[in-house]
Amino acid sequence: MLTILGFAMIATFLVLIMTKKMSPIAALVLIPALFCVAVGQGAQLGDYVIEGVGNLAPTAAMLMFAIVYFGVMIDVGLFDPIVRGILKFCRADPMRIVVGTAVLAAIVSLDGDGSTTFMITVSAMYPLYKRLKMSLVVMTGVAATANGVMNTLPWGGPTARAATALKLDASEIFVPMIPALAMGLLAVFVLAYVLGLRERKRLGMLTLDEALAREPEQETVSTGAGSTRGGSTGGTSSTGTGGTGGEDRLRKDAAASGGGTGTGADADPTADPADEVDDDEFQGLDPNRSTLRPKLYWFNAGLTAALLTAMIMELMPIPVLFLLGAALALTVNFPHMPDQRARIAAHADNVLNVSGMVFAAAVFTGVLTGTGMVEHMADWVVGAVPDAMGPHMAIVTGLLSLPLTYFMSNDGFYFGVLPVLAEAGAAHGVSPLEIARASLAGQALHMSSPLVPAVYVLVGMAKVEFGDHTRFTVKWAVLTSLVVLGAGILFGIM
Repeated sequence: MLTILGFAMIATFLVLIMTKKMSPIAALVLIPALFCVAVGQGAQLGDYVIEGVGNLAPTAAMLMFAIVYFGVMIDVGLFDPIVRGILKFCRADPMRIVVGTAVLAAIVSLDGDGSTTFMITVSAMYPLYKRLKMSLVVMTGVAATANGVMNTLPWGGPTARAATALKLDASEIFVPMIPALAMGLLAVFVLAYVLGLRERKRLGMLTLDEALAREPEQETVSTGAGSTRGGSTGGTSSTGTGGTGGEDRLRKDAAASGGGTGTGADADPTADPADEVDDDEFQGLDPNRSTLRPKLYWFNAGLTAALLTAMIMELMPIPVLFLLGAALALTVNFPHMPDQRARIAAHADNVLNVSGMVFAAAVFTGVLTGTGMVEHMADWVVGAVPDAMGPHMAIVTGLLSLPLTYFMSNDGFYFGVLPVLAEAGAAHGVSPLEIARASLAGQALHMSSPLVPAVYVLVGMAKVEFGDHTRFTVKWAVLTSLVVLGAGILFGIM
């Protein structure tokens, strides 16, 4: 009976969030609470939740302060020279532009926010693609795949969800995965190079002056989810990892930098973002925003390098590192209290959405574990897996992560399916850490899933039909995911 109720609870949760009848946070709380009562253990619900909250508090803290830290780094201009350098490198060479798109998307993905990454990348690169008449699905496909690989950062979402669902330390999952993820990112760069050569062969190689001489297109870039003129794809502008922090700021910044207008209603019908193609114009962020701290650039760069180094070397728990880093970054860059409050408020939506999701997950995982449902479901799965495949449950999990994370949300997969796979693997002597690492393999494909709101920001800004993006991107994203999985097996990570 517990097996049936466990699968029924997961199915109910998945259906409600996939059909958008309930928000993930509400579904994570209410559905398990109802099923806990249904199995006759309603009196223990409080104990299950409190235990779950205690286990998940470090993960929530890590996400909260990582979002604040990288949000502040974008505010103060840490990434601006990188964006300018990439655009200078690109010039009017289609191959360089595609490679630059991959590099820019990967770098900006450090903030862990899908919508932010796509806003900055498209607002910087779109005018070049339009001016040179390059394929826009190449831009969206490369950006989405690069962001999918980088989305596995501990503060990006999937790693935190895996750690939350299996009650593991995020650093123990992520750090050993770095070589495999590096191979996945290398595969994205190679893909960008090949696609760029194809575009160069199709279009030829121009100088910047020749590109400027081309007749401009009468289009504008929208930094919302839906396109303005020339596009029909709409959607929500929330992030793929759980938040929209910084979206209003970036909408304003993108418009100021020439990358777009705020909404279709405000668009200038005669404006063309590609009218001025120069290094200073397309930076993805407003070069004159009041939060810039150019005199503190090397301090912020050194702080970020030290933070990432300490994380990789596991000098301290990741939540402690980001807590100290965020506090130091705010204090040094914004010594006045009103400015600090303004920066925290600018990223509050993202922080609240992500941390709220983690604490809500305490109810789901607590009930699933405390009632014994997960053990019964795992027994059923173990019985269904051939004995010969039992010792290879990590590989099975990695392969399953491709279709499952594409056709369901990360919440559904990591909180609903992964615990069952982990229990099944444990029965065959496979470590939960290996299962957790293998579950990250499908993220390159997941970022182009129709269930990821950030992808609608990407296709809407680029004025690409979602169907065209899907047909072009899926095959390359699957290949990238398989590279990550294969590298993980080769390096003995899983």
